[in-house]
Amino acid sequence: MANPDYRALAAKAHDEAAAATLANVRDRALRSKAAFLAMAQRQDLGERNRARREAGLDREDAPPPML
Repeated sequence: MANPDYRALAAKAHDEAAAATLANVRDRALRSKAAFLAMAQRQDLGERNRARREAGLDREDAPPPML
């Protein structure tokens, strides 16, 4: 299953908000933009975690991540 491009969807929602003449339509588009950006961040986190697992860095003896 292909992952959706949430950043492209957020950009589209941003454009829709900029073009909206009604406040409620603009607000809805801005909420969509925020939701798509949050989904993109979660998707990035999942991909980073998957890469760590595949690289063997998610072992018990691996040092804790630096924050």
